[in-house]
Amino acid sequence: MLQAIQQNVAWRAIPFAGLIAGTVFLIMMLVLSPLLLQINPSIILRYFASLVMGTSALVTDNTSFLLVGVLVHYGLSLIFTLIIAIVVHKWGLGVGIVGGAILGLSFYGINLYAGTLIFDWFFAIDSPLLVISHIVFGAVAGGVYETLDHYDEPLLKGANDEL
Repeated sequence: MLQAIQQNVAWRAIPFAGLIAGTVFLIMMLVLSPLLLQINPSIILRYFASLVMGTSALVTDNTSFLLVGVLVHYGLSLIFTLIIAIVVHKWGLGVGIVGGAILGLSFYGINLYAGTLIFDWFFAIDSPLLVISHIVFGAVAGGVYETLDHYDEPLLKGANDEL
């Protein structure tokens, strides 16, 4: 099964889909958090940073914490997009979007409810905005991945022609 995944997933599409979906998620959270939740938008990035730097990232508004938060966010975005790509691969754009949205909702549940077992301070950021942002992230990741899914085909066709 692992070999089939390695051969059939459009690997070059995953970083594009992950970065685009991660950016949409981040923009939603950074723009809508102050408007809907009346919180400083930097707290979102500091929550991401707290995954690797501990709770000190939550109380200190430091540029290094924000940078680490961005790196952690995009790292997680790429991992989640990889999972979405494996699940929705070759099923078409509609399944990519809907399946990605469902997986985005699943990631929300895993991130918040299982994550709070390890990072008990994560319960504080739970909101409808966080749920919607995860769903949109998944839909965008799945949709962009499926749109770019043909990206590896010329490379594979060229390799097959030489055999």
